[in-house]
Amino acid sequence: MAAEPTPADLLPLLERIAAALERAAPPVVPKVDTSAADAFLWGPERRLIPVPRVNRVEIGILTGIDRARDTLVENTERFARGLPANNALLWGARGMGKSSLVKAAHAEINARRPAGSLPMKLVEIHREDIEALPELMSLLRNDPHRWLVFCDDLSFDADDTSYKSLKTALDGGIEGRPGNVLFYATSNRRHLLAREMVENERSTAINPGEAVEEKVSLSDRFGLWLGFHKCSQDEYLAMIRAYVERHGLKVEPDRVRAEALEWATTRGSRSGRTAFQFIQDLAGRLGQTLEG
Repeated sequence: MAAEPTPADLLPLLERIAAALERAAPPVVPKVDTSAADAFLWGPERRLIPVPRVNRVEIGILTGIDRARDTLVENTERFARGLPANNALLWGARGMGKSSLVKAAHAEINARRPAGSLPMKLVEIHREDIEALPELMSLLRNDPHRWLVFCDDLSFDADDTSYKSLKTALDGGIEGRPGNVLFYATSNRRHLLAREMVENERSTAINPGEAVEEKVSLSDRFGLWLGFHKCSQDEYLAMIRAYVERHGLKVEPDRVRAEALEWATTRGSRSGRTAFQFIQDLAGRLGQTLEG
C-alpha cells in the first residue's frame, strides 16, 4: 500500500498550481495620475501613458481649412462645457491637417477654459488597439475630466472585424457612451472600409443590401463629418507664408514663392504636410531653427 503524501511532497505541486494561476490571472493595471499630463497614449498594455509634450502646431497656422476648423472647435468647446456634442470623422486628402486640427483644437479649448476649471484631456488610441476602445471608454467613465479620444488614420481592410468594437464603443452598448468622452477619428476614407471589403460582403451575403448597410453604418456613428480636399496653389502659398511669419524666417517673399512652388511640383502634391516639409528644408538651409 502506497504511503500517504506528506506536506513536503505536496509543496512543489502547490507551487506549480499557484504559478499557473498567477500566469492566467489578468495583469494588474497600475493606476495613472490623470493630472500628470493633458495628453496620454492608450498603450497595448491597456494602460494610459502620459505624454509630457504633444507634437502639434498652433491652430492659427492651419490655413485653407477654415470651415472645418471652426466647426470642430465649436463642437469641441460645447463638449468641454458639458453641452451635447458629436463624435467627429475627419476624412479626405492626405496631409491636409486632419490630425493637426484635432490636436490644435484640444490645445485651443484648454487655453480658453475658465480659471479653476479642469482641463480637457486628450488620449490617442492606435488603429491596432481599436478592439480595446470599449475597455478605454469604461476606464474613463468615472474620471472627473472630460476626455477627447483620438484615433489617427482609421480604416479597416478585408477580414478585419475590429470595426465592431468601434461600433459598440460609439453606441455605448447598454450603458451608453460615457458623457465625459468624445471620439474623433481621421481617415482617408469617408466610410472607413475598403471598397473591396464592401463588395465582398455584397457578393457573399444572403441579403446583399443588409450586408452593405452593416458596413456603411459604421460611419453613421459619427454625427459630424468634416471633409478635407486637396488645396489650391493660393491656399498652399498661404500656408507657406503663415509658417514663414510664425517662425520668423528671414527670406525674400519672391524667393519663398518660387522655391515653394518648385518643391510642390517635384513632389506632385500641394498640402499642409508638403508646406511644412518645405519650411523645414528652407529653415535648415537658412541656418535658422523652428521655434515652438
